[in-house]
Amino acid sequence: MAGDETSDFPCPHSDFATDQATAWSRVAKLLSERGVDILSRSTDEPDHDSGTVAVVGKAGSGKTHVLAQLVKDLEGAGVEIAAPDDNKKRKASQRSLAIVTPTNKAASVLRQRGVPAVTLHRLLYRPVFDEAYQAVVDWIQGERDEKPEGYTDEMLQRAAKFYETNKSVVGALAMAGLRGSDFISGWSRRDETLDIGFVDEASMLSENQLADLKELFPTLILFGDPAQLAPVKGGDMVFDKMPAAEVVRLERVHRQEADSPILDLAHALSDPNLTFPAFEAMVEDAARRDDRVIVSPRVNSDLMARSPVLVWRNQTRIRLITAFRAAYGAGDDELLPGEPLLCDGIELPAKQQNRRIELEARGLIRGAQVIFRGPGKKPGLSRMHVVGAEEPNIICASIVKIERTGEEEPWFPFVARMGATFLHGAALTIHKAQGSQWPDVQVFAPDLKAAARAGMIDGGIPLWKRLTYVALTRAQERLHWVVLARLSRPTGTLPVDDLGTPAVADAKEAA
Repeated sequence: MAGDETSDFPCPHSDFATDQATAWSRVAKLLSERGVDILSRSTDEPDHDSGTVAVVGKAGSGKTHVLAQLVKDLEGAGVEIAAPDDNKKRKASQRSLAIVTPTNKAASVLRQRGVPAVTLHRLLYRPVFDEAYQAVVDWIQGERDEKPEGYTDEMLQRAAKFYETNKSVVGALAMAGLRGSDFISGWSRRDETLDIGFVDEASMLSENQLADLKELFPTLILFGDPAQLAPVKGGDMVFDKMPAAEVVRLERVHRQEADSPILDLAHALSDPNLTFPAFEAMVEDAARRDDRVIVSPRVNSDLMARSPVLVWRNQTRIRLITAFRAAYGAGDDELLPGEPLLCDGIELPAKQQNRRIELEARGLIRGAQVIFRGPGKKPGLSRMHVVGAEEPNIICASIVKIERTGEEEPWFPFVARMGATFLHGAALTIHKAQGSQWPDVQVFAPDLKAAARAGMIDGGIPLWKRLTYVALTRAQERLHWVVLARLSRPTGTLPVDDLGTPAVADAKEAA
């Protein structure tokens, strides 16, 4: 990008490095062209043009810092956060912003940073509120001054505080002690075009998803990591085909200044001469110097209950899941409360489309991480905790498939005629782990060694390096580099007490 293109939009944030300031200015320029001047804090009605900018950089380059600051600047200019639940009829002059991610976990990570992000599914589908609760909805959204009757001040303040941070009416009403089945009478697809869209973890997007987003948001800002793996179903990353003028690259790694040994290792992979044995030696050296890197002789079964082991090969995933279940004493004909699952899709007939929309809107989308809480009151129903969702505890008809070592046919502990389908989630392929992060991450090094020996190339880079980079950058606090195909014994039973208050099955949920 030429330096004079953004000279009219100097970045006012002194804590930004040069590349971050350049990214901020490029986005500010596009927003100004679309009628939002975040320097003068003024807005105009949008024109009919569209525009896209991508801010790309490796882990630690400050993408989230730039995103979060831009959200604050837009709010300071009077741009309203578009809550996924609202049914507001905005004036043409009222500008709005939505922050979306492809996965629940990615949205949860942003919400922890104070950014009110939601999944794309959650934005596309919105609830229709029962008229009896519309007064509460209006008060939470600031459309009504008088407090609704029938609720204590404590309940209302708890709901208002949640909405202030998360911009979710559904979540706010849940904080007031209401269940979704109480106040939601149905779900509808959002048909109208929105305004400004920020998309995090955009490296996971397919071309079709990008096309859908461009239809939804005339002004679209993408944030992503070009060093990650391309979408599982093939094709390049969406950044690769964008015009150079639309892509801003963050080159400097800022979080390394905080002395992160995990990020040091991740960025060392960019050395074209680095071999896998040399990299393993770097991991061992880092482990001797810093307890945030751990070289482990075996997989920790306790961690697998909440943080899956990351592998390359599917056969490794199945072997680890089989060993995990055996270690916890799970019988061949039972699924234990606390076992981790992965949503593999929702299969429902057309007449139950509203149920599908409700489940997806509440976080049960393909790839969602789920904890099994126990069976429901009717055959085929399961109580589930959706990790990272705003209302995590749900009850749904389920089809659970457990693949087992040496057996061609999987075992199905729950087989509803139609419902949500699940795989076991104690181990995940690195591809499936993209967009998620955990405090502790176990990486199964023998698989990466096999990828290195295979000599496969992905986008001009050895596949083992891409796989390793993605696996390492899933770790928020500690990296466990597992060197042998062994599993430790559990120190206790599978936990469920960390999942909060379970959902209560009412007539609607049990139907």
